[in-house]
Amino acid sequence: MAARGLEMKFESYDMLLNACIKKRAFREGQRVHAHMIKTRYLPPVCLRNRLIIFYSKCDRLREARNVLDEMLEKDVVSWTAMISAYSQRGFATEALDLFLEMLRSVTEPNEFTFTAVLSSCTGTFGFELGRQIHSLIIKRTLDTHIFVGSSLLDMYAKAGRIHEAREVFESPPERDVVSCTAIISGYAQLGLDAEALELFRRLNLEGMSSNYVTYASVLTALSGLAALDLGKQVHNHVLRCKLPFYVVLQNSLIDMYSKCGNLIYSRRIFDNMPERTVISWTAMLVGYSKHGMGREVVELYKLMRNENKIKPDGVTLLGVLSGCSHGGMENVGLEIFEEMVNGKNGVEPDIEHYGCVVDLLGRAGRVEEAFQFIKKMPFEPTAALWGSLLGACKVHSNIDIGEFVGHRLLEIEPENAGNYVILSNLYASTGRWEDVRMVRDLMLKKAVKKEPGRSWIELDQTLHSFHASDRSHPRREEVFAKMKELSIKFKEAGYVPDLSCVLHDVDEEQKEKILLGHSEKLALTFGLISTSDRAPLRVIKNLRICIDCHNFAKFVSKIYMREVYLRDKNRFHHISMGVCSCGDYW
Repeated sequence: MAARGLEMKFESYDMLLNACIKKRAFREGQRVHAHMIKTRYLPPVCLRNRLIIFYSKCDRLREARNVLDEMLEKDVVSWTAMISAYSQRGFATEALDLFLEMLRSVTEPNEFTFTAVLSSCTGTFGFELGRQIHSLIIKRTLDTHIFVGSSLLDMYAKAGRIHEAREVFESPPERDVVSCTAIISGYAQLGLDAEALELFRRLNLEGMSSNYVTYASVLTALSGLAALDLGKQVHNHVLRCKLPFYVVLQNSLIDMYSKCGNLIYSRRIFDNMPERTVISWTAMLVGYSKHGMGREVVELYKLMRNENKIKPDGVTLLGVLSGCSHGGMENVGLEIFEEMVNGKNGVEPDIEHYGCVVDLLGRAGRVEEAFQFIKKMPFEPTAALWGSLLGACKVHSNIDIGEFVGHRLLEIEPENAGNYVILSNLYASTGRWEDVRMVRDLMLKKAVKKEPGRSWIELDQTLHSFHASDRSHPRREEVFAKMKELSIKFKEAGYVPDLSCVLHDVDEEQKEKILLGHSEKLALTFGLISTSDRAPLRVIKNLRICIDCHNFAKFVSKIYMREVYLRDKNRFHHISMGVCSCGDYW
């Protein structure tokens, strides 16, 4: 290039820039650009576009933008290349500002411009602008373009507007695996697991070809449903299709098996991974944590530190601290937190890590210590953090701190029904019925509604749902008849209903009747009458399981020789021969 000097023409520059783009050779590409300037060569628009793409590929966005701004004449490729560079690297504001500047120019955006800019339409402002861009897309009849449709769908799904996403999904004349995966992922990320699974089944029947990202999204949905049998089927299907086992898919399998109660399979996949990311380690650590296996959490964390290949991040440390909390290893958890504070593991603690310490101390009964810890924190306590302490006050009957924390929460989160319920239950546990009525009247006044308890059990790939005292199930009479039989049988074996779990001012007989109507008991009873002897029972609860239902499940396991898996909103309980993996500590 130096030898040819002024003889360098378009073809030579184009060839050199393409080679530099391919190899991301920044220094060499910079020399090509410098040669153009020194020889006063005036590159055409397409060659300037090549320079924008080159600098973008080398993550030199400032240089790329300088090239764009110096162009007297720009075409759609010029604008789109720069907008795409900003979007791909998370500079959403810059991408949107540049798109608006493009609209004010003489150049019309095309389908690739819209595809690029829609990925930056995040947050409140970005989403509103995205809706306006959607109108512009319709006006220019580009809404049927498959890439544009996929980007629109993704934008709505990430904003939690799943109904709008579904409308976009159903409207194009053709779909590809990207759009199908985006809508399934959208449902799964919003916790609409049954809808995600139903759509996946429908699309499979229509002949959709899935890729590893599709399966990862489906596994996320199955994790939410704790549908182990379906999860195994998806795993087998992946093996039969001989799909490449990308790390993201293996991470999803670890998460699915651990949330379905099968940690042996989770660990087997983890141990056989040729390469692990920090997400792999975190998924396995969180799996152990949710099962209350604190010792295994600490051992795996030590292995991670000893291997020293992957550094833990903030989420990893949250899983470790949570595992120590659920496993009753508060002193080990406090040591690890102290290491974080002293900078020994490269992660600076944030408010969530401080929240884990509050939870850890609270579960261990060290409520006063947790309260003092909150006062000394370098952060303003969040509602979640106060809520953790209030739950500990309820479990350990600390009415003084609990009352203060409860009223503090009602000020911070007046719309959160859970705070009213826990404070009300705290008063009820000490017989302060006037205060219970006061809190419940306040709930009515503010129109706050408590989330109803629901439990699910999967049988023959069908999810059966129950709520408290449910009379809607087709086999309700069989369930209630069996429930009465179990109550008598378990009492003869030593079961004593824990009436403290009923927080209503009624007589003991009525309290016992209320206990028998709890949704998790109904699901377990239905499982007993609907499955073969010794078949495992897997139940999911949307709220925290009560002590009495936990005891009831242990008697189901012991007397009927069943493996019982209970998953509530906080953790997993694996009960075998009447003994729970949580050690009755949760």
